[in-house]
Amino acid sequence: MASLSANDVVQALASGPHVNKDLPVSTLVELALKRGEARLAANGALVARTGSRTGRSPRDKYTVDDAQTHDVVDWGKVNQPVSPEKFEALLERVAAHLNGRELFLQGLYCGADPVYRLPIRVITEQAWQALFVRQLFVRPDAAHMAAHKPEFTVLAAPDFLAVPERDGTRSEAFIMVDFTRRIVLIGGTHYAGEIKKSIFGVMNYLVPQRNVLPMHCSANVGPDGATALFFGLSGTGKTTLSADPERRLIGDDEHGWSPAGIFNFEGGCYAKCINLTEEKEPQIYRAIRFGSVLENVVLDAVSGEPDYADGSLTENTRAAYPVHFIDNSVIPGVGGHPRNVMFLAADAFGVLPPIARLTPEQAMYHFLSGYTAKLAGTEAGLGSEPVPEFSACFGKPFLPLAPHVYAEMLGQRLKRHHAACWLVNTGWSGGKFGVGHRMSIAHSRALVSAALSGHLDNIPFVTEPAFGLSIPVACPGVPAEVLNPRNAWADKEAYDRTAADLAARFEENFRQFDVSDAVRHAGPKARA
Repeated sequence: MASLSANDVVQALASGPHVNKDLPVSTLVELALKRGEARLAANGALVARTGSRTGRSPRDKYTVDDAQTHDVVDWGKVNQPVSPEKFEALLERVAAHLNGRELFLQGLYCGADPVYRLPIRVITEQAWQALFVRQLFVRPDAAHMAAHKPEFTVLAAPDFLAVPERDGTRSEAFIMVDFTRRIVLIGGTHYAGEIKKSIFGVMNYLVPQRNVLPMHCSANVGPDGATALFFGLSGTGKTTLSADPERRLIGDDEHGWSPAGIFNFEGGCYAKCINLTEEKEPQIYRAIRFGSVLENVVLDAVSGEPDYADGSLTENTRAAYPVHFIDNSVIPGVGGHPRNVMFLAADAFGVLPPIARLTPEQAMYHFLSGYTAKLAGTEAGLGSEPVPEFSACFGKPFLPLAPHVYAEMLGQRLKRHHAACWLVNTGWSGGKFGVGHRMSIAHSRALVSAALSGHLDNIPFVTEPAFGLSIPVACPGVPAEVLNPRNAWADKEAYDRTAADLAARFEENFRQFDVSDAVRHAGPKARA
């Protein structure tokens, strides 16, 4: 294959004699079990383990630096450059590895809106990963299958290991995207989330050119037809809070905001399921059944039931299932322009209020900050204290362009459509992690519901001093002392010290952004 062009190499793999094309769910499950790739849980879900890599490998992600991307991509730690020659050489080696093996191809779409969707093709050497992408992306119906023409291809070779000295990679794993050839190469990792997120990165590059804002958020719609967005990093509650029995789910993770409204990039959900219970998250719990994929979930040795409380393999246990497995989901996943936008933060320092109404300038500040906190013990190298995590636009690892591009697009849309913006702390109250307690899901749901229904519009607000945020003095179903974070702490001086420390970290992070004085001054002010 060395004499073929990159696209010829892909075409040769896609049309080989050992390629299983567009197999249905039941056949993929059967083959995954037969090939020893996965097990079947008692609830019918297919359970796969991903080995040593149980999450994304952001330091192993590369973008081809060529004439198309050189002056456009925001190069740095997130978008690491690789030469076209290195990419082509690695592509040839991956193709040689895949050639002659049994492969699984799925022709799918990224995007529920037919005007803006991207036809994609995923080729992988594992049946369970083919099932994963079939359930996660938008599946063509029978009428459109023949007309499906992929505009981007993912080659996933989890059993192929890179040689850093030869391939120019940091480790044996790699996720490489070539926007000119429209190919994604993935190898050295069995974590299927890399496939999902690689295409999200592709959309983040392509759709702004079509006046579509790509967003790392979930979305749902109320009985009144009003759409709401939920931004947040992993573990902040995007999936949990958007899966509301009283509202219809558009999608749980990735969306576009076009001139016509909101549309889901995906056709499925990818929910964290550590400590999942039917009582706390009934819709997600019930969605995990035959046709779903569980990653790194431990099964009971006798019953075969998933033990969602067992994090021995990883805290990042995951469930992938089609969005229509959620009751009251919106099919196709499209909605109108949002009336409310929620920024979710799992504040392990315990100083942010449970909910705050943001001014337009504060909205831009907190969107660019993209704050949450990592917890002690959840990652190698973390000490006993929480660690703040700032990820611009709540999705920095997936942004090929500079953050201000997306922030300006969001600001324009919030203003044009008069959307209210809220900051919601789903983290700790009454003290930092290890001292206080995690926010009650019931309280978070009550606060979000009150904001979405307009109930908080009739409640007085006060400004808390630490972050200058406007907070309600009351909310049905939520104790009043919870609403003001300082009041929830027994040791008020400890709160003041912790809040000042976190404010200083916000300020330090925000120095990287070139914004107006009004936006910069909308953030917290560190106090000596």
